[in-house]
Amino acid sequence: MKLPPEKWSEGVHMGESSGGDMQLGETVGGGEVSASPETAQQEPGPGASQNTHHPEPGPGVPHNAHHPETALNIQPVTPTTSSNQTRETWGGKYEFLLSCIGYCVGLGNVWRFPYLCYRNGGGAFLIPYSIMLVFTGLPLFLMELSLGQYGAAGPITVWKCCPILKGIGIGMLIVSSLVSLYYNVIIAWTFYYLGNSFQSPLPWSCEASQYVQLCKNSTNNGSKFSATEAFWNEKVLGVVRSSGLSDPGPVRWELALCLLAAWVIIFLCTLKGIRSSGKIVYFTATFPYVVLIVLIIRGATLDGSIDGVRFYLTADWSRLRSAQVWNDAASQIFYSLGIGFGGLLSMASYNKFDNNVVRDTLVIAIGNCCTSFFAGFAIFSVLGHMAWKKQVPVGEVADSGPGLAFVAYPEALALLPGSAFWSILFFLMLFSLGIDTLFGNMEGITTAVLDEFPALREWKRKTLFLGILCFCFYLMGLLLVTDGGIYWFTLIDSYSTSFGLIIITLFMCIGMAFFYGVNQFCQDIIDMVCRCPPWCTKLLLYFKACWVFITPALLTFIMFYIFIDMYNTPLRYGQYVYPRWGKALGICMGSLCCLQIPIWAGVAIFKESGTLMDRFKKSIRPLNTWRTSSSQREQTSGIIDVPYTVNLTDNDFNDPFCQGGDTSES
Repeated sequence: MKLPPEKWSEGVHMGESSGGDMQLGETVGGGEVSASPETAQQEPGPGASQNTHHPEPGPGVPHNAHHPETALNIQPVTPTTSSNQTRETWGGKYEFLLSCIGYCVGLGNVWRFPYLCYRNGGGAFLIPYSIMLVFTGLPLFLMELSLGQYGAAGPITVWKCCPILKGIGIGMLIVSSLVSLYYNVIIAWTFYYLGNSFQSPLPWSCEASQYVQLCKNSTNNGSKFSATEAFWNEKVLGVVRSSGLSDPGPVRWELALCLLAAWVIIFLCTLKGIRSSGKIVYFTATFPYVVLIVLIIRGATLDGSIDGVRFYLTADWSRLRSAQVWNDAASQIFYSLGIGFGGLLSMASYNKFDNNVVRDTLVIAIGNCCTSFFAGFAIFSVLGHMAWKKQVPVGEVADSGPGLAFVAYPEALALLPGSAFWSILFFLMLFSLGIDTLFGNMEGITTAVLDEFPALREWKRKTLFLGILCFCFYLMGLLLVTDGGIYWFTLIDSYSTSFGLIIITLFMCIGMAFFYGVNQFCQDIIDMVCRCPPWCTKLLLYFKACWVFITPALLTFIMFYIFIDMYNTPLRYGQYVYPRWGKALGICMGSLCCLQIPIWAGVAIFKESGTLMDRFKKSIRPLNTWRTSSSQREQTSGIIDVPYTVNLTDNDFNDPFCQGGDTSES
């Protein structure tokens, strides 16, 4: 076995020797080389800390001190990444890119960004939006991708780099679970509308027999209550038969079947992991762009479409003085990129070690934001036509969220010739957008659990685990498809990704910058991007400034604004105002996510020994297994994988191998 001296320091912290003298506690390939005066006594016991610790030799005692005895104990160790199966990797770099683009480009890009843009000053909104992308979105996006790729682990296990922050991973897991719970209900609604689109006339149009009289009355008395609203509230939600949170009513069996179909699809697509979902995204991530292009071309030919586009982009520069505009820009960047949910981190953990994570960050994040702007033309050109037909201002037909996707836009599509075709195309696009985002959330959940319990990677156990997980989500989701389910849907949607997610991301940023070390983190990125061009190195200086100063400050601003807005603004759905106990339940939901941080920090400190300060210092040091996880993957041919732990005593430094650096074999 040949071990070139210059390779002994690969994959370790900065500052370690790269020459022939081995430092204590170095990692070589897949194995760990540790030197200490005693051999057997230095093995950590069950209650001992596993933190990486580099003891310094005493004064006047060189590393190559001569001793009469030489001992070399070689013990095989089990690979740390998985006890049963090798960790998967993406089939190609395009699978990862498309998966991340599909995860980030979701329903919010279509139904939230265009509305925020016109509400907050039209074209002027692009200024705060771009600023928040540069100083908040890109730095946090790169941090999450880099952390997952370097650690090759999910949202929980990856915090071996700083055990005191393990609660961040637990919090991410809870956030992803809450989002998955209600996000698949949106896909169930989409299935319901998609199934009803194979009719002519469309059942929510004025040509449908049940709404002919309603449309005539609305025209005569000037009512704004439309056929699409009646279909949405009565046929789909059944909300007219519920009085609020405390009155959910019976389960709507049509939606229950649609929800079951949605969870079956998720189960089948995630069963084989990224090897199957990586192929599926070739369709699901690209199909929405095809539909958007078709809708833009069709919208451009409609009367009144230019009025909708003008309404979308007309700049109101006075709106830039409002704090609400800047908060909306920051929150849209934050949520549309999917930061803090654990999905990005999990998907990046399946990358090859030398993947250019900086390039991927720029492509995915900027592409996502351009898609949001692009989608606005498809939305407002058609809404402009609807306003022209109704002879009303565009502002009266514009809406956001489910109101846009399931009321305003379907009503506009119903006015077009061949409305059934356009409706099928639109809801297939919504399905593709929703399913990709849910893939990412479920990948974050499953990766976190499978990394913590590697035995579940075995095929039968994984199938059983995923089946139970999806079935539990389905049972809990039945509450959201009752007559009053929309009230619970709005509650979970409003608080699951509110202040709790901001706090999780804030601590992730601060922890990596100050506990793990921003310089070490930047060096980790350079180690991954081995052929880092000059522009890449300079760009890391900008990211370093963001991680230390700018991004934490902006996240703090967003967090305080959310708290102020939460205190001053009651939660509503339509005319229904949520009771205090409902709002308290939502706050508890958000608090459950961020409370994991102090709880697990206390656990990490409690596991250590010594004074409180000693315990704290030990709990922020990376564990021994942190470096092993990344070194076990294919990096370069220069690093030799040695799956053994070699325990050296100070006597071993008398060996000519260590003194002279001679690596030749006789």
